[in-house]
Amino acid sequence: MTALNDRRVLVVEDESLVAMLLETMLEDMGCTPVGPASTVDEGLKLASEERLDAALLDVNVAGTPVFAVAEALETRGIPLVFSTGYGEGGLPENWRGRPTVQKPFTEAVIRDALMKAMGVANA
Repeated sequence: MTALNDRRVLVVEDESLVAMLLETMLEDMGCTPVGPASTVDEGLKLASEERLDAALLDVNVAGTPVFAVAEALETRGIPLVFSTGYGEGGLPENWRGRPTVQKPFTEAVIRDALMKAMGVANA
């Protein structure tokens, strides 16, 4: 039993192999993956309609910045983690300071970033 058990985590990721890897990692942590959404529009729909505890957002989804999804989640008070090949430096100024993982990532990095985003302690 961990602090992440039964947490519903939205995945917005356009690369299917990365999305499947994230789903497996989340399931291994006891989370329930929501999605994955492979477009910003799909991500927006899930972000506004689903019960969510957190989200993992690829910064660039099929050539479109993911920040509209991030704004929708922030409006609902849902913590989020960005994933990018560029690290936090690749984020616009107003989104820096949020938990960000750099690709390629490990399960431990994803777990730590989600726990930081949700403000839960390591169990």
